[in-house]
Amino acid sequence: MKVREVREFLSGALAGAMTKAVLAPLETIRTRMVVGVGSKNISGSFIEVIEQQGWQGLWAGNGINMLRIIPTQAIELGTFECVKRAMTTAQEKWSQEECPKVQIGPLSLSFSLSWISPVAVAGAAAGVVSTLACHPLEVLKDRLTVSHDVYPSLSIAISKIYKEGGIGAFYAGISPTLIGMLPYSTCYYFMYETLKKKYCNSKNKRSLNRPEMLALGALAGFTASTISFPLEVARKRLMVGALQGKCPPHMAAALAEVIREEGLMGLYRGWGASCLKVMPSSGITWMFYEAWKDILLPLKPGPI
Repeated sequence: MKVREVREFLSGALAGAMTKAVLAPLETIRTRMVVGVGSKNISGSFIEVIEQQGWQGLWAGNGINMLRIIPTQAIELGTFECVKRAMTTAQEKWSQEECPKVQIGPLSLSFSLSWISPVAVAGAAAGVVSTLACHPLEVLKDRLTVSHDVYPSLSIAISKIYKEGGIGAFYAGISPTLIGMLPYSTCYYFMYETLKKKYCNSKNKRSLNRPEMLALGALAGFTASTISFPLEVARKRLMVGALQGKCPPHMAAALAEVIREEGLMGLYRGWGASCLKVMPSSGITWMFYEAWKDILLPLKPGPI
């Protein structure tokens, strides 16, 4: 890999680690509420965790969370930058040359990339690649967070999960995870890059300042989370359903189960806690990421 890609991956890793260190308690509360463990409100969940596990319980699973987020953010943000550049270059090349064509008898098909958004494709690719690479760490994190009594440590969790289902157990719920990740990741990156571009153009500036990164990142996270949240609820149900002895067979069944038990509003159970975590997480991640890129990849002077 070129130096630029290495520095982008490193920027993503550092941004992810710094963000998770600050927001770990909100991730714990969010996971408990999404899967239906304990209290149904944010303050009640906080009190329950502190009473049962002490203050350190708010950071339950944070060790694996840090191990998960560093490679995940590095791969996700690095992949996003690489694919976005590759798609943009391909679009520019095809716009200057004649688009590839396929002749089928009298019918001529022309392939053009002009209608495709490089940012949307890059966002989808970033979510898929990072999920495939780091899904086992997500499984471990959820088990440590939701069932701390059953899985009191990382080593015990790894051993028990492997005995239960071998290597495949670490990829439990991979299909619904990918299904849920696609709309979230695509919308998340598309929203941030679009808002960033339009805002900079309106203010006649080349880049955002730190508060602007924080605000636009939070707005992008809020939008993406709201759109994809029902799929997130179903995904969490599938991943931890085995712990409660009633795992739905697929995502559609999980969605139907939630609606049957809790009504349509059940699809957004924990949405408030999710936004409470996603918005600051998204904003802080972009702020840290752009800051590290400014340090490791300083912007060259040029026209606005």
